[in-house]
Amino acid sequence: MDIEIIFKIAAIGIITSVVCQVLSRAGREDIATLAALSGLVIVLMMVIGMLGEFFVSVREVFGLE
Repeated sequence: MDIEIIFKIAAIGIITSVVCQVLSRAGREDIATLAALSGLVIVLMMVIGMLGEFFVSVREVFGLE
């Protein structure tokens, strides 16, 4: 696993939290919630991709293909 993916996830989290804070202070709580959900979906898609690669490598190691 690359350390790069951890930095990407952290960057997405920081950017999402800043955007949510700015939108909340501007009185746009509904848009802030959507921004938080979109950040969560982006990170979950990255994790799902990594899990897919993990299961493929496990299959190759144990010869289950």
